[in-house]
Amino acid sequence: MRKPIIAGNWKMNKTQAEAKELINALKPLVKDAECDVVVCVPFTDINAVVEAAKGSNIHVGAQNVHFADHGAFTGEISADMLLEAGVEYVIIGHSERRQYFGETNETVNKRTLTALAKGLKPIVCVGETLEERETGKTEEVLKKQVVEGLKDVENLASVIIAYEPIWAIGTGKTATADQANETIGYIRKVIAENFCPKCAEKMRIQYGGSMNAKNAHELMSMPEIDGGLIGGASLKAEDFSVVVKM
Repeated sequence: MRKPIIAGNWKMNKTQAEAKELINALKPLVKDAECDVVVCVPFTDINAVVEAAKGSNIHVGAQNVHFADHGAFTGEISADMLLEAGVEYVIIGHSERRQYFGETNETVNKRTLTALAKGLKPIVCVGETLEERETGKTEEVLKKQVVEGLKDVENLASVIIAYEPIWAIGTGKTATADQANETIGYIRKVIAENFCPKCAEKMRIQYGGSMNAKNAHELMSMPEIDGGLIGGASLKAEDFSVVVKM
């Protein structure tokens, strides 16, 4: 059995004061959650959120990590810096990083290998554009992202995959539960065929395309879906808690 994991991706939202307020409101709402609960917050919020989450079942993640330990990489952050701040999880290769900041399958792979080597738990994002889906390229795109992004990864069961159809992020559009389940099943098949069948069965794969309080129950009832990477719905304690309790 794979334990579900619900991770909030706050993106570029919340000051430290707002972050503390949100965590304090969230703690009593999710204290009995049967899934892993994670909030992936902006770098400047990490210390405040780690402190606010102490003694609770809320785990803290970052939204990016560099593959170098240190150096001339303005605007980046290292795994050691994140670990020192109390971070456990890290999002890697989010579609917005790929679209706006030049992230590639190769850099996703380098960041993932570094995160694992340092003891962070990577949430590796994959997903297709609307054009790619409509032209029948979904499987081709996902296979390339998965195979190249997980190259040379030995402890695959420690990696979490987030399938995020780019056309369903922040648009209000959502893949149907059947579409999401089928596509995540394909991702699991790619991992089994190219890496390790047993690892594929153990690996947790989230859905990351506008999961919210209204559609979470149907999505989470699907056998291949092991959780969600939640965007907008993670910015309000009540909304996020509803997803967590599904």
